[in-house]
Amino acid sequence: MPKRSQIAAFSGVFIVITSLVLAQVHAGPRFKVLHAFGKTEDAGLWGSLTLDASGNLYGTTMGSVFRLAPQPDGMWKLTTLHQFHYPGKGGAAPNGGLIFDPAGNLYGTTATGGVHDKGVIFELTPGPGAWKETVLYSFCPKPGCKDGGAPSSGVVMDGSGNLYGAAGVAYELARGNDGWKEFVLHHFAGKNGDGNDAKAGVILDASGNVYGTTLAGGIGCAYEGCGLVYELTPQPDGKWKDAILHSFNNNGVDGATPNGGALLMDASRNLYGATEGGGCCDGVVYKLTRAEDGHWKETIVYEFPGGKDGEEPGAGVVMDAARNLYGTTIYGGDPDCDCGVVYKLAPGAKGKWVYTVLHAFTGFDGAQPVANVTLDRQGNIYGTTATGGKQGYGVVFEITP
Repeated sequence: MPKRSQIAAFSGVFIVITSLVLAQVHAGPRFKVLHAFGKTEDAGLWGSLTLDASGNLYGTTMGSVFRLAPQPDGMWKLTTLHQFHYPGKGGAAPNGGLIFDPAGNLYGTTATGGVHDKGVIFELTPGPGAWKETVLYSFCPKPGCKDGGAPSSGVVMDGSGNLYGAAGVAYELARGNDGWKEFVLHHFAGKNGDGNDAKAGVILDASGNVYGTTLAGGIGCAYEGCGLVYELTPQPDGKWKDAILHSFNNNGVDGATPNGGALLMDASRNLYGATEGGGCCDGVVYKLTRAEDGHWKETIVYEFPGGKDGEEPGAGVVMDAARNLYGTTIYGGDPDCDCGVVYKLAPGAKGKWVYTVLHAFTGFDGAQPVANVTLDRQGNIYGTTATGGKQGYGVVFEITP
């Protein structure tokens, strides 16, 4: 069975591993399943988690928005904040991450549903006993969906409360006195070196520039291209200037096909990300550094060899205060499962990075993590898996250093 089909297969079939195998047998990071989802919970977790100031976790399944709250006995309580219904104008399949605004409202996207069945951008407002959904924008009112559609990643917010994301195009949803209005920042043509298939979430820098990746396009990998990293800069006339920072090239060294995870920008404005393919074997973690002449230089941080160390990173990376990087792979790890790993990359001597597998999934404790992990202030790692768990429909997990 091709690996790509394993994700769907795990939704109904998963590997049951004995508790002896799952037990911690040596000192090190402690792994814990906070909640294993079942079929009745509209499960399948494809997005990242969001933390609030109280340590509660928020996320999405394929049919709902949920909260997990830590309890005094060490357990976590699941609360469904909103249920999506298909078909419906309220959207369906919210498979991206969520963000909070300063007032405590949640924002996210759905891949389907809405007025035109091409997904929506939504806001959830807390209230007594329930959260109220407001659809801010339904994709695809324009011919040919020139405004984008079917977003598979969430949004980010600037200091003025405007939202930015990618849905085949890079877009801005601007908040105004008369409501919300969508503006397309860039149409990716896939021609003349431009990118194609912009699905990954975007990030903003302090100057309001937008950064992201495309799965295809660019100048590498012959006709289709194997993806690129782009920057969009606002101009005085209201338009946005597109710049290609790096085109991936599957040449045995560079990565190929950047995944759906958002980029990371560090305090020095370096960019980090991961590709599902390329390198020596099964994907890479890369770093892009801006030179004095304005060009960007790529450095390969790590090449995934496959097997027990993991293969095909399905998400980007996050960074802690010590500049360690954390991420996941979709496959590799436990040889009996091939269910993916959670990894750490620590900066070492002479620019080298030290790679460590923090956890290898075995099916019963989750399988196929495809979203960025989330760090709290204590250095705990939280994440999701698309499949696996006791009932095979994904888990929320915690790794404690």
